[in-house]
Amino acid sequence: MKAIQISKNGGPEVLELKDITLDKPGADEVTIEHKAIGLNYIDTYHRSGLYPLKLPSGIGAEGAGIIKEVGSNIKEFNVGDKVSYAGIPLGAYSTHRNYPTKNIVKVPNSIDLEVAATLMTKGLTTFYLLHKTYPVKSGQTILFHAAAGGVGQIFGQWAKSLGCTVIGTVGSDEKIEKAKSYGYDHVINYNKEKFSKKVLEVTHGKGVPVVYDGVGKSTLEGSLECLSIRGMMVSFGNASGPLAEINVPKLLQPKGLYFIRPSMQHYLSTREEIDEAAKILFEKVESGKIKIQIFKKYKLENAIEAHQDLENRKILGPAIIIP
Repeated sequence: MKAIQISKNGGPEVLELKDITLDKPGADEVTIEHKAIGLNYIDTYHRSGLYPLKLPSGIGAEGAGIIKEVGSNIKEFNVGDKVSYAGIPLGAYSTHRNYPTKNIVKVPNSIDLEVAATLMTKGLTTFYLLHKTYPVKSGQTILFHAAAGGVGQIFGQWAKSLGCTVIGTVGSDEKIEKAKSYGYDHVINYNKEKFSKKVLEVTHGKGVPVVYDGVGKSTLEGSLECLSIRGMMVSFGNASGPLAEINVPKLLQPKGLYFIRPSMQHYLSTREEIDEAAKILFEKVESGKIKIQIFKKYKLENAIEAHQDLENRKILGPAIIIP
């Protein structure tokens, strides 16, 4: 069996493909044969050390596959089940792995495992953003950054299905039509025009009640400028770099803004929460309200190239690794 591991932090070159020997699954674990592995920007944070890991470590937090063996305490899963998961322990970049059932969900027969591998992190992130962190209402105009990315593809369609007018930002003109195909009503290239000014034009000076920002450093102040009185800034990623310290009197106080830094574990820490979110997510996909277009498939031995493409913003939509 093979797995990508890191023994030191650094650039994509620290990703090493190794032969591994897998033990029997623990009492509360199952052995999964991966059919597809999710590729997520957070993987680069783990690799670089921005989010520190105890090294050496596996990498990758999302996968989908077939259960090959079950631990002695497992009652709700069986050999042969189609499953997907997201979350710790890391180690999804592998042909096989043992994984605790706490974060695993069964995948409906109507959903391909390659699609399922793109859904858990990005889809469940979209779920908690739209339904839990700031539950949107039909008729609201909202802003999402990186609209042509993997989360952006799901977010735009999901928000439209809830009746929102969705403004998206992208980093190049080539991504504008891509984002529009995901349901965004207005798409702004933030490298060519000031996105906060454009958002205020679209909203006739009122601003938006919520901004969902996974870009981070380069969009923070503009995002806050876009918000209406008592608006909420939802900061959930750092694609352009970690946030600087926030000057509360200058940036938040004038409009009485809310600032929140959510993550999946804040909303999806119990079996009940995960099952609720997965049920709604799979229903959106089965109904056709969310359509997944996989942008690119990488081989496990090409993980370095995958990370290079991630960091160079070459990936437009969900991408996966095929072991």
